[in-house]
Amino acid sequence: MTASDHLPAGAAAHGPYAVEVTPESAGWGHCSLRVLALPPGGRHAFDAGGSEWIVLPLAGACTVEVDGLTLPLAGRADVFTAVTDFAYAPRDARVELTSRGGGRFALAGARCERRLPARHGPATGVPVELRGTGTCSRQVNNFAAADVFDCDRLIAVEVLTPGGNWSSHPPHKHDEDRPGEESVLEEIYYFEVAPGRHGAPGLGYHRVSPSGHGRGTDLLVEVRDGDTVLVPDGWHGPSVAAPGHDMYYLNVMAGPGAERAWLISDHPDHAWVRATWRDQPVDPRLPLYAPPSP
Repeated sequence: MTASDHLPAGAAAHGPYAVEVTPESAGWGHCSLRVLALPPGGRHAFDAGGSEWIVLPLAGACTVEVDGLTLPLAGRADVFTAVTDFAYAPRDARVELTSRGGGRFALAGARCERRLPARHGPATGVPVELRGTGTCSRQVNNFAAADVFDCDRLIAVEVLTPGGNWSSHPPHKHDEDRPGEESVLEEIYYFEVAPGRHGAPGLGYHRVSPSGHGRGTDLLVEVRDGDTVLVPDGWHGPSVAAPGHDMYYLNVMAGPGAERAWLISDHPDHAWVRATWRDQPVDPRLPLYAPPSP
């Protein structure tokens, strides 16, 4: 595979994975993402190596076997219909997935030092946050946010943006080490876009602009279902969903800092937009769904 900041659907396919982003292919130090499709009765095993991993059902259910544990994941029909449960697999483990009915599964990884216990993350424990208001309204499923689920390095959340709305806005960055203010985090965006009327394929747009740090990433791309965008540095946002097409993205983050924290700086030209949110209602289409009751 060759490194690129925008990986259209199929461009990062490798072996059994529809998407495979490694630190080597991305040209950075920590984050990984794989998207695995299993047929009914399918099975897949991998070695965690020096990374911790979260197995996140995108569509379908599976069973994860790791460290002598059997972790059934109820999963969901697709990313637009429900919060899902997930499984955590530590570094240096052998991980095996089986799926009676088949499905698609994201494997979010980060190189790490500590070996934490394997465990199940229930859907009932996933905080669902409504962030922003008006046309900046979006839903964030904070399943592995830094203050929600214990990992060594990995941070991961899901964002759902109703058609016509902007998310990842105001543009923000996390490419400088400024204690208490900003943390250095690599980031992967994996997109799924809901089809429109009569199954018409959807699209969105994503922007990354140079911040004066790192590689000077400068990117404005049309994103479609199955695309991946790498954010090694820079101001990122907005992510814009086309009218009539709800947009999903999975964010996978990790960095070198001693503290596992999501600390960001807003772009100074656009930070003012946050102050306008208190005067507008949240988009009534949200939440698209809530976690199940305990």
